[in-house]
Amino acid sequence: MLKDKTVVIGVCGGIAVYKACDLVSKLKKTGVNVHVIMTKSATEFVAPLTFQTLSQNYVVDDMFESPKTWDVEHISLAKKADVFVLAPATANVIGKVANGIADDMLTTTVMATKAKVLVAPAMNTNMYENPVVQRNIQILKDLNYEFVEPESGRLACGDIGSGKLASVDKIFDSIMSLLQEKNDLKGTSIIVTAGPTVESIDPVRYITNRSTGKMGYSIAKKAIERGADVTLISGPTNIIPPKNLKKFIQTESAEDMYNAVLDNIDENQVIIKSAAVADYKPKDYSNKKIKKSDSDLSIELDRTKDIAFEIGKIKSNKILVGFAAETNDLLENASKKIKKKNLDFIVANDLTEAGAGFGVDTNIVKIIDKEGTIDKYPKMKKEEVADVILDKVKTLLSI
Repeated sequence: MLKDKTVVIGVCGGIAVYKACDLVSKLKKTGVNVHVIMTKSATEFVAPLTFQTLSQNYVVDDMFESPKTWDVEHISLAKKADVFVLAPATANVIGKVANGIADDMLTTTVMATKAKVLVAPAMNTNMYENPVVQRNIQILKDLNYEFVEPESGRLACGDIGSGKLASVDKIFDSIMSLLQEKNDLKGTSIIVTAGPTVESIDPVRYITNRSTGKMGYSIAKKAIERGADVTLISGPTNIIPPKNLKKFIQTESAEDMYNAVLDNIDENQVIIKSAAVADYKPKDYSNKKIKKSDSDLSIELDRTKDIAFEIGKIKSNKILVGFAAETNDLLENASKKIKKKNLDFIVANDLTEAGAGFGVDTNIVKIIDKEGTIDKYPKMKKEEVADVILDKVKTLLSI
């Protein structure tokens, strides 16, 4: 029930503050309990009394004023929040949160919350496009902060471009989505493998691939949000692991990853093999750097363990999901893997399609099951693809 939910709105200083009034009013009409924290600069645009009247809760804007309750105020609000919203979010507050600065009531409370944080930036176009601001935004995204991207249009300063606060309806819909997130995988234990593997040639050089781990990390994140106990087994990536993992196991080679999966398989019901595992490794490892010479160098390669194939032989009643990243004959190659590896279904994508390869935030997939049924999906964000995969897993689990 929404009346049992609490949304804390952090209002930063900017001309778009007036839109936050509409957002608070819209949330109150759904029965949600709304608390507002304002920065000092925000109070120069709209008086706290306005938000107090709309939210029907006392508005906090001063870290050092006499408390209205016996709670430690910033901790109390941090704990109450089911969703914490920064709207409008200025470059200043985004930068503070991204860099761990807590010097007022708003930033202190954000630091103390374990709730989902939704950020709706609003600022001048040049500020929004500044590399420093974009870096801070990316830091927060990597830490699983959610964003409602700003819109393009005429700004209060007269400039035209990105930086306009997203519409109240769009922010409201994002909040509702977070409040009503599924918890349908609660009690389900899932292994997700992610990223590339690295096969060393010598202490300096190695064989790997272009996988960044974005798909696997998205699956792990969405599975956690849906209540699952997740063990993430990852090759080398630059991604910060999602919060609330049951286990995070860092691996390097295909052998490392195989052993980690094998060590954890008994306590898990589902194995989602989204890692891009190297098919070959150098037959011989040199413990000293191989020196350059005038002649060509040949490296003999051995086959690595096919992790999905090995797990498929022993999986019993567990659900095993595979991935196929191909550049040609996608459906034929993916379908062969289902039978060979005893997969329950496979997620196939064509690396030659724009928006479906490594290192991007989107994917275009086809899911093929044991019966040969093919479900095709348009280009989606990888987190949306993750939900599609988890919906399929849920069906097989008969939850």
